[in-house]
Amino acid sequence: MKIKFLGAAMSVTGSCHLVTTDHSKFLMDCGLFQGSEALEELNYQAFDFDPAEIDFILLSHAHVDHCGRIPLLVKQGFTGRIYCTGATAEIADIMLQDSGTIHEMDAKWINKRTSRSGQRQVQPLYTEEDAARCSKYFFPVAYGQCFEINSQIKIRLNEAGHILGAAIIEMWIEDGGKTTKLVYSGDIGAVNQRMLNNPTLIAAADYLIMETTYGDRAHETQQESGKRFLEIIFKTVARGGTVVVPAFALGRTQDLIHELELFYDHHDFHQNQLDKVNVYIDSPLATDATAIFRKNAHYFNEAIKERIKNGEELFYFRNLNFTKSIDQSKALNENASPKVIISSSGMADAGRVRHHLKHYLWKPKSSIIFVGYQAEGTTGRAIISGEKYVRILRERIHVSAEIYFLEGFSAHADKNDLLKWLSGFKEKPKKIFLVHGEEEAKKTFANTVKRILGFDCTVVEDVSEYSLDDDALTVDGIKERIDLKNQINKLKDNLGDIHDELDNLLAIPGVEMSEAFPDEKVEDLEALTRDLKKTCEELKIMIKN
Repeated sequence: MKIKFLGAAMSVTGSCHLVTTDHSKFLMDCGLFQGSEALEELNYQAFDFDPAEIDFILLSHAHVDHCGRIPLLVKQGFTGRIYCTGATAEIADIMLQDSGTIHEMDAKWINKRTSRSGQRQVQPLYTEEDAARCSKYFFPVAYGQCFEINSQIKIRLNEAGHILGAAIIEMWIEDGGKTTKLVYSGDIGAVNQRMLNNPTLIAAADYLIMETTYGDRAHETQQESGKRFLEIIFKTVARGGTVVVPAFALGRTQDLIHELELFYDHHDFHQNQLDKVNVYIDSPLATDATAIFRKNAHYFNEAIKERIKNGEELFYFRNLNFTKSIDQSKALNENASPKVIISSSGMADAGRVRHHLKHYLWKPKSSIIFVGYQAEGTTGRAIISGEKYVRILRERIHVSAEIYFLEGFSAHADKNDLLKWLSGFKEKPKKIFLVHGEEEAKKTFANTVKRILGFDCTVVEDVSEYSLDDDALTVDGIKERIDLKNQINKLKDNLGDIHDELDNLLAIPGVEMSEAFPDEKVEDLEALTRDLKKTCEELKIMIKN
C-alpha cells in the first residue's frame, strides 16, 4: 500500500492524499490551495492521477481547503462516492457552489482587466454549475458507524470537534494478504469548546496521518478570547470606531454569533452599551451555513442540546443583522455609527471583507480582529505580522487601525490539545506522518512528540509518495519552485510599492519638483529602471527559448 501526499504537504491548505492498494485508489480530501499566489497557482495544475480511476473519496470536513477541488475532479471524470457525515455533505454543497461563483467572478474580473492590454482570456477553475453537479456523489455516514465500502475496505467516522460534521477517519484496509489500520486525523478541534464535543480519542493504528496547524504554539482558551473580544468591542465603540472581523463563513462565524448571543442575553449590566452596538453578518454564505447549523443540532454537545430543549433559539440575539445584497453590504461602510462587521473570507484575501478592510483599516478608531489561522502569503498574515501597508483590491492601504489576533477562537487544536489527542493511542503507530502545517510547526511538533511520548514522526515537507513499510519513494520538489515564485511575487509587490511612493512624492503640496527630484537622483532612477527593463527583456528571451 502506498500513500502520496499531494496537498497540505508544504502548507496548511490543499489537503489531498492518494492511497493506492492492490484493489483500490482513493483520496482522503481534495482541497483548494489557498494563500500566496504561488500556492493558489497549484489549483490549476493537472492532478497527479487520472480522476476517472479514483474509486471514492473520504472527506474529513467541508472547509474548501479540504473539499474545494472536488468539482474539478468530477469535471475531469470522477464518478465515485464521497463518504462523509451528513452535515459535511450539506455544508460542502453550499461551500462548493459559493467557491464556483467566486472562481467565475475572479475570471470575469481578470478578463475585463487583461482584455484592454491584449492578453489571453482565462477560464474559471470551475463554475457554480460544475459545483452543483457534485451533490449527487455525496454519501452520508453517521458518526461511530462501521461501514464497509467494499470487501477490502471498512471505515468509521469519529467526531473531530473542528467544525460541524468534521470527522477523524479510521480505515481498515486489506491489502497484500493482511489488514492494515490507517487513521486520518483530518483537522482536530480544540477541547472544551462552547458548542461541539471534544475530539474522539483513537486507541490504535498501524499508520497515522495527522495535522499540525498549531503544532508549535499554545492558545489562550475560547473563554479568555471571548472576554477579550468583548473588551475590544466596547473599547472601539466608546471611541466611535467600527470593529471588522474577517471570519470564515463556516465555523468561526457561528462561534462568534454564539459568543455574542451569550453575552447579549445574559449581561444586563451592559444593557445600555449593548443596545447601541449592532452586529452585522455580511456574508451570504455564512447566512446559509448558519441555517444548516440550526437544523443539525444533534451534532452539538449536551449543553447546547439542553438549551434547545428549553426552547432557546440558537444563533439569534437582538441587534444581530444578516446582510444579503451587495447594496446592503455597501451601506455598512456609509453608516458612520459604531458597529461590528463579521465578514468573510477569514484570511482577508477574498469576499466582502476586503471592501470593509479597505474602508476601515486606515482609520485609527477602528479595530480589526482576526480569529482564525492566517496562511503564509495572505493579506491577513501580513496584517497580523505588523506590515504597515497592505494591498487590498489593487490599492495600497496604510494599517492604522488596532490589530488583534484571538487564537482562542481557532477551530484547530493547539500544541497541547494535539499532544493530548495523540497520547490517546495505547500503542505507538508504526509510522506517524505529519501534514497540514507550516514547516516550523511540523518540525517543532515532531520534536515535542519524540520528547514527551517517545514516538518518531515523519515530517512531510513536499509532495511525496511513501510505501507504508519503507521510506519515501518519490519527492517532487514543488516546495523549491513555490519558494522561488514567492520571491518573484514579492519583487513584483515591491515594485508596486515603489510606484506608489513616487506618486506620494509627486502629490506633496508646495514642494518644488527640483527639490523633490534633484538631477543626480533622477539619473540614478533612470539607470535603475534601464537595468530592470534590460533584465526583464533577457528573461523574456530565456523563457521563449
